[in-house]
Amino acid sequence: MDEPPSYTPILLDIFSGLHAVSLSFLVLLLILSAVISACEAAFFTLTPSDLEAFRQSADKRDRDVATLLSKPRVLLVTILILDGLVNVCLITFLALQWWILNDAYNPTVWHVTVTLVPAAAFLAFFGEIFPKMLAAPRNKAIARRAAPTWKFFAALCKPVSKPMRRMTVYVERFFEPHSQTPAQELNEAIELASADDATSEGEKEILRGIVNFGTLTAKEIMCARREISAIDIASNFHVLMEHVEKSGFSRIPVYRNSLDTVEGILYIKDLLPFLELEADFSWQSLLRPVFAVPETKKIDSLLKDFQEKRVHIAVVVDENKVTSGLITMEDIIEEIIGDINDEFDEVAIPFQRIGRRSFIFEGKVLLTDFCKTLTIDPGIFSAVAGEAGTLSGLILSLHGELPPVGAQITFEHLTFVVESIDHNRIKRVRVQVHEQA
Repeated sequence: MDEPPSYTPILLDIFSGLHAVSLSFLVLLLILSAVISACEAAFFTLTPSDLEAFRQSADKRDRDVATLLSKPRVLLVTILILDGLVNVCLITFLALQWWILNDAYNPTVWHVTVTLVPAAAFLAFFGEIFPKMLAAPRNKAIARRAAPTWKFFAALCKPVSKPMRRMTVYVERFFEPHSQTPAQELNEAIELASADDATSEGEKEILRGIVNFGTLTAKEIMCARREISAIDIASNFHVLMEHVEKSGFSRIPVYRNSLDTVEGILYIKDLLPFLELEADFSWQSLLRPVFAVPETKKIDSLLKDFQEKRVHIAVVVDENKVTSGLITMEDIIEEIIGDINDEFDEVAIPFQRIGRRSFIFEGKVLLTDFCKTLTIDPGIFSAVAGEAGTLSGLILSLHGELPPVGAQITFEHLTFVVESIDHNRIKRVRVQVHEQA
């Protein structure tokens, strides 16, 4: 009976055939694959509480981690691109080496099997599994160290990653055309429940506001930094009174040098006993403490904070503690019951037709109402709208950030043009409906 062929000589031949440079290159690729796998495990095993702590941290590296994971899909695609490149190089290199050895030694199928199968298992374990096992318990430390590097790679890979992310959205929409968020399902339930009864549009708007209330953050409804009416603490009393009369607000932020150093909030009612005083009156002593909140603060939680602290206004700051906006209790309440109109507010028109296929819509119009008006299937937005329930929320999801006035966003057979923005909200949008092919 023939003895099974020995594969030890062929293994020795392989390693002797790999000269020092080739072996070094192989080790380098394996290390790169291991590092990328470890980083992936470190980033994506962080808990929501870890991320919230990173957002509030004074350490820039911690905030970098939070910034990266604020767009997890961008980070994941970047990691997969680099991991794929390394693995392609690794496989190509091994194939080239095997082709050289095959030419030299003409190995049998048995030799190929007993050589490549252990090699593949070795690469999978030390390039993927083992690094992730090591990284998971040390995820915070590894994420901190790796964050600056991955910020660079995310920017570098953007020309490739952006089309890939868009393609992923279309693929998800193809396989899950009817997937909806709980908020969307509840909005549809409201429509169905009120279709045959006497429920007013105002009542339905309040119900929708309650449904969407827990999904909104301070950043989505705040007054933008450029719209804040504030005054320098060095201003004299007469300048202050002129500013108060011009602004018409009952609470005014007071800053030192720039809006990034807000010293306090001035309540106009505190000025009433001192209206007749001279310009040298020290009005700065009337300032009340600043209540600062992060952009990611949910507005339902913020409303509770307002009630507990008995305040009506908060400064919104980003991950770098830079002032990004202002939010009031009125802003939050308006998300539930709709706009609160006073003598300074203009009456909003939900939409108007300006051409055969052109419309002007209010940004606050609900997506369901928008689709009904244009007689389009709401399902076309299911993959891209996310938690957005309004037209302005849809545009923010499509654009990725607050677009400037005049920005054009095209999706399917629709072109959206931002007509006006007020207090960091998209107020009016022109919609052009194109003929479908």
